[in-house]
Parts: sequence; C-alpha cells; structure tokens
Amino acid sequence: MDRREVIRRSVAIGLIVAASSAAVEAQEPSGRPHAGYTEAIPDSAVRFDMVAIPGGTFAIGSPSGEAGRGGDEGPRRSVTIRPFWMGRAEVTWDEYAEFRKGGNISNRTNAEALAKDADAVTRPTPPYPDETRGYGREGYPAIGVSHHAAMEYCHWLSKKTGKIYRLPTEAEWEYACRAGTNTIYFFGDDPKELARFAWFDDGANETPQPVGRKAANPWGLHDIVGNASEWCLDRYVAEAYARLPEDRPSVGPVILLKEAPHPHVARGGSWADPAAACRSASRRGSDATWNQMDPDGSIRWVWDADFVGFRVVRAVDEQEDLKGVRSLVTRRRR
Repeated sequence: MDRREVIRRSVAIGLIVAASSAAVEAQEPSGRPHAGYTEAIPDSAVRFDMVAIPGGTFAIGSPSGEAGRGGDEGPRRSVTIRPFWMGRAEVTWDEYAEFRKGGNISNRTNAEALAKDADAVTRPTPPYPDETRGYGREGYPAIGVSHHAAMEYCHWLSKKTGKIYRLPTEAEWEYACRAGTNTIYFFGDDPKELARFAWFDDGANETPQPVGRKAANPWGLHDIVGNASEWCLDRYVAEAYARLPEDRPSVGPVILLKEAPHPHVARGGSWADPAAACRSASRRGSDATWNQMDPDGSIRWVWDADFVGFRVVRAVDEQEDLKGVRSLVTRRRR
C-alpha cells in the first residue's frame, strides 16, 4: 500500500469517527419516536429500564498508539449500527431470579429438552455453592452466569414479555459505550476520572457493587465499564476487525455462534480489573479456565469468572442474521 493510500484511508476513518457524534434519530416501526422505556417482567414486581440508543457510524477498535492497547483491538474499521435499546444497567439477581423459577433442566445437557421443543426455555438448576459468592444479591449484577445461560435468559425474557431481547453484538456494545466519543474512555483520556463512572480494582473493595451507583455515560448507561464484565453475542476472534472491509462501513457486523461454550466476547472490564481493561476498546475472550472448579459439569455457570455478567438489548428493526438467534450449546465442551 503506498503512502497516498494510507493517508486516504486514515482520513476516511477520521471522518467516520467524527460522524459517530452525529447519531441518527430513529422511529419505531409503529411511527412512534425511538425513546427509552421501563420493562415490567410479567407476574412479578421486577422492573428494569431500557435506554434508546440512536443509530450511527463509528470506528471500532483503538488507534495503535493508545495506552494499554491490546493486539486484538485493531485494525480500526468503520461500522454502522442500527438504532436499538440497551439495558440501563446490568441484569441483576432480582431479574435473573424470575428466570430461575419454574421447571429446571439438567445442568449437563439441554439437548433432550430442545429435541422435544426447539423453542423450549431451559433454565439453570440450583448451583452447588451460593451463586452470589457472598457478595450480595438484591440490586447486584448477576455474575458467573455462562454465555449460554445469558442467551437462554434473553430467550425466556422474550417469550415472557413478547418483545425480542438478546445480548448486544460486540459492535453494538462498543458503540453504546463510546456514546459518540472517540477518546480512550467515554469521559476522556485520563484514567484518574474513571472512579466517577466505574467500579474497578482501585476502589471496588474486591467485590461487585449494586448497579447504578456510579455516574452514567453520555447516553445514560450505568456500569457500562467496570462492576461486571458483560457478555456480547459474538464468538471471540482476535483478528475480528481485520475481516471487516477497509473501504466502506460494515453494517451490523457480528461473528455468529458455534456449539462450543468458549470463546465468547466479554466487554467493559470489571470490579477486579485495572483501569486499562475499562477502556472503550478493550476486549476479552472467555476460555475453559473460566470454569475450572465447576463441580457438576454445568453449561450454565462459570465458577471461576465471578467478574462476568451481562445486559440485554432490543433492536428497533432486527437485522436478518440475528432473527431467532439462540445458543447452540447443548452439552459441556471445553
């Protein structure tokens, strides 16, 4: 690639980055304005807030000179995101407890249940130890939940509410986290400001905290960095961005699921992580070490990953490749 081409592409990315602050206002298919709302889980007193995230285009990843940058954060590519809603905070144990109610399915496999009914809701059986690890329950993020279980929660919530919920794609997550910014963190470049917005290893007292107690990002999302790392829909691929086109924005990119429980993407850093892991571009891929001390072969818990949780999203107009998406995990595989 000659010098002129390098400059052309750098300018193009710069223009796309600038465009990220000019998010596109949207309407729902009904014609109503795209606005936030409060969801009520039927047959319960549990409520949670959904924030309207406007559509737009941004540059995913980090520049080569960013402090703390990982090798899997580039090359930067332009990405277009459709409007969607995202949970104001991480899913809490209060919400997850509603999913746990009702008939239980074996921890080891849900293949039999799905063979009988491909649309079945497969709930986790009671865990061996206390799933909260003694950190706290009411108002605290649900942690140590596997990617598969988070996906099943979304399927259950969709059936329960009549609205289609799922995990965010990795691109949606970073877009929402950045909230129109192009700095290392959504509040700027100085990690000394992070404590206003996030629970991380400097100040979290070695424990997760109740959601929503830190300041929100510019689009109203609390704990989008820190507290609990958050599952994304995508399988983790270190070179994922290199697969995206260089000469045009990629619309709604996602790396779809396979049957193996690992690796999947988790974003945002956690209560146990340093500030660098809470950067907007920071990525993490799960692996079998997240579940080494598993006592019963569960596909629904990751006992060594008490730092990971999740939040839900809902598309205004779902992209075709994500319609009906489900976890493909049916038994434990390392």
